[in-house]
Amino acid sequence: MSESLAPAAKRRSPMAAPRSFLWSRRIFLTLLAGFVLLPVFVMVTSSLKPLQDVSGSFRWLPRDLTIRPYIDIWKTVPLAKYFMNSLVVAGAATVCSVIVAVFAAYAVSRYQFRGKRVFTVTVLSTQMFPGILFLLPLFLIYVNIGQSTGIALFGSRGGLILTYLTFSLPFSIWMLIGYFDSVPRDLDEAALVDGCGPLKALFRIVIPAAVPGIVAVAIYSFMTAWGEVLFASVMTNETTRTLAVGLQGYSTQNDVYWNQIMAASLVVSVPVVAGFLLLQRYLVAGLTAGAVK
Repeated sequence: MSESLAPAAKRRSPMAAPRSFLWSRRIFLTLLAGFVLLPVFVMVTSSLKPLQDVSGSFRWLPRDLTIRPYIDIWKTVPLAKYFMNSLVVAGAATVCSVIVAVFAAYAVSRYQFRGKRVFTVTVLSTQMFPGILFLLPLFLIYVNIGQSTGIALFGSRGGLILTYLTFSLPFSIWMLIGYFDSVPRDLDEAALVDGCGPLKALFRIVIPAAVPGIVAVAIYSFMTAWGEVLFASVMTNETTRTLAVGLQGYSTQNDVYWNQIMAASLVVSVPVVAGFLLLQRYLVAGLTAGAVK
């Protein structure tokens, strides 16, 4: 009898370890989710509190709820203008970064030319320096260009777009080089045999196969420009100020509108979160699954 029960015990014992691991993973992920969502909870509840409840001692649950902060954020500071500036700057920087990175990465991935290794190493080496190192040189360059040519780069949207390109473009080129290298060259050769030129092969074969990489580059470029503070605080003025800098307007010498800051922060986060949720499926899609099939 004992011998007949032994195999059953042996068959059941391996299930104990996966089950315990499953519960441990659930508990860990629950705690991690709570840790991540706690700041969001504080932001949401604080944005629905009256100012006197936020300025005093902190309370986890609000005594009174009001949507007044979401109405006042547009009046305390010109948030709509800052929102439009950020949207134009981040959108233009993203489009320019993707276009330039696609052509540069395609050339590096598919062609051999003199100085190719020097170019790729130089592009990568720009990521080793901190951004603040370029602040004063860019400031002097923009001021001198404005004085000598009359082209106003300092304090303009165009100057800020060029500034953000210096950050996002090197990483975008390197990232797309890896994606384009993953696309089989046989697809390019088949397109050339069918009568496509290099540009037509790029747009009809390589780019559709590398959509996940292009989307990842676009998201990275947009988020870099959308939340940047240091250069935006120096390179802009009252007319071209972006959201990341404009949020400082809710803090005055006499008081800090904490409830409006939290409400504005949630409103500012909507475009990034919505864009990520809409495009996340491209980030996990296979690079060449559709092309190979």
